[in-house]
Amino acid sequence: MKLSLIGHNYKYELEKLIRIFLPFEKIEFCDDEDFTENCAITKCHIVDNNVQLIAKLNLNGKTADFSDSILNNCDDFNKECERLLAVQLYKCFVKITGYGAPWGILTGVRPAKLYSRLALALGEENADSYFLNKLLVSKEKLEICKESVKGEEKIISLSKPDSFSLYISIPFCPTRCTYCSFVSHSVKQAKKLIPQYVNLLCEELIETAKIVKQCNLTLETVYIGGGTPTSIDAELIQKIMTTVSENFSFENVREYTVEAGRPDTITKDKLLAIKNGGATRISINPQTMNDDVLKNIGRNHDSKQTADAFKLARSCGFNNINMDLIAGLPGDTIDSFDNTLSKVISLNPESITVHSLSVKRASTLNSTESTDILMDGITASKMVLSAKERLTQNGIFPYYMYRQSKTVGNLENVGYAKKGYEGLYNVYIMDETHSILACGASAVTKLREPNGAFIDRIFNFKYPYEYIDRFGEIIERKKNICDFYNKYFH
Repeated sequence: MKLSLIGHNYKYELEKLIRIFLPFEKIEFCDDEDFTENCAITKCHIVDNNVQLIAKLNLNGKTADFSDSILNNCDDFNKECERLLAVQLYKCFVKITGYGAPWGILTGVRPAKLYSRLALALGEENADSYFLNKLLVSKEKLEICKESVKGEEKIISLSKPDSFSLYISIPFCPTRCTYCSFVSHSVKQAKKLIPQYVNLLCEELIETAKIVKQCNLTLETVYIGGGTPTSIDAELIQKIMTTVSENFSFENVREYTVEAGRPDTITKDKLLAIKNGGATRISINPQTMNDDVLKNIGRNHDSKQTADAFKLARSCGFNNINMDLIAGLPGDTIDSFDNTLSKVISLNPESITVHSLSVKRASTLNSTESTDILMDGITASKMVLSAKERLTQNGIFPYYMYRQSKTVGNLENVGYAKKGYEGLYNVYIMDETHSILACGASAVTKLREPNGAFIDRIFNFKYPYEYIDRFGEIIERKKNICDFYNKYFH
């Protein structure tokens, strides 16, 4: 698609808006008014004291145009111009496709954070009005946003200026799922690298613990993720967790999560290694309980293995288990998704996270046909609404929310939990509440300014072989953590 920008430079927001309706379309930018097929023209035109904001869309032979105006001396002029121009283009897409995205023109990944900021500055009633009338967010999405804000605020309030969380990356999986956009590697391909990777990971953890002591930081939560951490041997899991417990102070730790992940990797010896290592929370992630859909996404397990893995975890003493589901998977239907909800609810986990499929790498959805994408979005939207209704009826309530780019239907990911079982790390990482010190391949340390909003980042190398070959550089970069905190605590 050609996107023409005339009299303005609001490229970023308008491109993201187009991605709601055409996530895979290649966008060519220009500044002409040639209104050809598959073209969007956006224009800011000054007339006396007004700026005319015009959007025209030609999509698959159908056309639409909308316009509005704004005084050129209004408050937040550039921000309002950008918003109003996005609204006009959005209206064009809705008229042609017949699809009104439930989040309207809102494309950011942290709507709860935006709502909190608006409510604090303008009051809750005005924040509601801004979401509904200026961002065109649906009442249903506003409701879940506000519920998530309440859950997040309670958790955020626990954090202190010297708080941090520890993230540990184990970037290996049995196989790669078709929808996955994370950097992970099959155990079969990376088998020879894994022991050396774990040795160096433990060394990085030891060096990170030394830095934590130098900076007088307080550990709040630990999260071991991936990949699939349980794709490596129990002895290696134990080695990592022993390194953590022997080098970090657990005096103030509120939560220790291990993403047990795929049911086909979960064994009793691995669960016991996790339990004995100090974990207080695990996640078992079926994504769906539909066996045909599991095959579609490249999973090598069935729904029975999920149920068996869950029961095994209970028998090993885990009383805080999360389960991840994905709405909008290829081949799933509203009825089969409801069946998944029924089966998962019957297992009685403490929390359930409902993701909407991110279509970045989902080849089965990688189509430029807008009608297919929009139908997927409508179906996924009904799934997430059903999830909210079913889970809240069973005493499992929303407590945090975030969004990803190129998500089917421009939808959201929501964490639901029974009271007292909310996942703290999930909130801290998405809200960027405090620093996250991250170890392992593809891990990103995020340093949050105490009592401020500034965030600095330290990147580890993405791939395990890079991590191993250039490990010295990673340790050298870690020294920047002390430099960062010395500005604030000394």
